[in-house]
Amino acid sequence: MIRVLLAEDMHMIRAALTALLRLEPDIEVVAEVTRGDEIVPKALRVRPDVAVVDIDLPVMDGITAAATLRERLPSCRILVLTAMGQPGQVRRALAAGIEAFLVKDAPGDRLADSIRRTAAGLRVLDAELVSSAMEYGESPLTPRESTVLKEAARGASAEEIAARLHLSPGTVRNYLTGAITKTGARNKIDAIRIAEDAGWL
Repeated sequence: MIRVLLAEDMHMIRAALTALLRLEPDIEVVAEVTRGDEIVPKALRVRPDVAVVDIDLPVMDGITAAATLRERLPSCRILVLTAMGQPGQVRRALAAGIEAFLVKDAPGDRLADSIRRTAAGLRVLDAELVSSAMEYGESPLTPRESTVLKEAARGASAEEIAARLHLSPGTVRNYLTGAITKTGARNKIDAIRIAEDAGWL
């Protein structure tokens, strides 16, 4: 029996995935979580064979949580659920050592098969997804530019970012201008979109 932890924040999707897996005689969903920060504590308690992790989770993203899980519970294999429009996130996941991916709009029967292959230690990779991910290079942003852009993505103003990071508003604006230039964006909103799509944030 393959023991599975399922991490998905959307209730209907999680319920559908669980129902689908209950039809499989050799797979058991032993835990469900809705936030990234819940994955490791729950996995350490229930010791799943495979963690099926959505990339877009609240509090802590799925890639960060999956990378931590690999360190804390190496016996647990990880299958990341992703959208075709997130090649940058796949690049981040590959860099973190995650070797199994399933595209969210894949046919339903692929899930159980992918879990079995992941549990067996095999790589589960969508060739088109990985090829698209490899088109993105390393981030051109400095760590400080990335931090400022992340804060801006959360809706913080230059003044709020400055107070939070102990910088002057002018310095924050300079970092934002640098991020806009380096990403080839038209403005701050465009820079955030480009950096998020590329997996640089």
